[in-house]
Amino acid sequence: MLKQRVITAVLLLAALVAATTQLPSFYFSLFVASVILIAAWEWAGLVSADRDIAKLPYLASIAAMLIGCFFFLGIAPDAQNIDGFRASLVLILGLLFWLLSLFFLAGYPGNSSLWNDESKIALMGVLVLIPTFVGVVFLKYLLPSGFLVLALVILVAAVDVGAYFAGVNFGSRKLAANLSPKKSWEGVWGGAAACLLVAVLFVWLMHNNLQSLSALQVAVLLVLSVGVTFFSVVGDLIESMLKRNCGVKDSGAMLPGHGGVLDRVDGLVAATPLFVLTMMLVLDGEFQVSL
Repeated sequence: MLKQRVITAVLLLAALVAATTQLPSFYFSLFVASVILIAAWEWAGLVSADRDIAKLPYLASIAAMLIGCFFFLGIAPDAQNIDGFRASLVLILGLLFWLLSLFFLAGYPGNSSLWNDESKIALMGVLVLIPTFVGVVFLKYLLPSGFLVLALVILVAAVDVGAYFAGVNFGSRKLAANLSPKKSWEGVWGGAAACLLVAVLFVWLMHNNLQSLSALQVAVLLVLSVGVTFFSVVGDLIESMLKRNCGVKDSGAMLPGHGGVLDRVDGLVAATPLFVLTMMLVLDGEFQVSL
């Protein structure tokens, strides 16, 4: 299983790096949209214990929203940038959902009656997937080299890797035994430490190769690693909650050794709104000017 997971992870990373760095922004947007549609298909399986119910209508609904995003944000083959204000509205909506999800986790399983409804879980999917699409695409348009997209992905991956090794070697205090018995507080701290180390490298590369950063900008970007860690864990737990609600181990079986696409991006979708909004505030469009 470990060998299979490693092979799949390497292939996924290679595909991601190639798409992020080589595709023009518009075609990268199409690539991200296709990944979101796969995730939407899997999310439809979490809407009900009957995993086949309403998958096609739900997929069609998400597809229609993605098409709407192209027009709403001005994503087009000849566009050099997209509407940042409109993107921020979608991202704020996504961030609010993830903050609200804390109450779902804090009260689980006693408060399941508040969210355990097909229409509500379907809406959750919209609030998770659409802001993720908008955020990742905005990062690509903000810096077409793909540096910011890869920074986000690697920061979230660092949380996963750090949490895994710290949890395996030092884990003793359970984080959320009702949702994910293997997760521990030691794992969270390990993930946070790994994410901070990657953030230091990320800030150093940005400062020395892209643009000079002020002390305040550096501080905010380093503190952002804490937020990325926090929301990555929240995203993981929310998906665990929904999978447990449906009585399934994985969201899908598309990725050998990893389960489904949602199983791989659960932390990423939760961290994206905060990361992108912070980039908007810290960088304030400077990349379009300097690069």
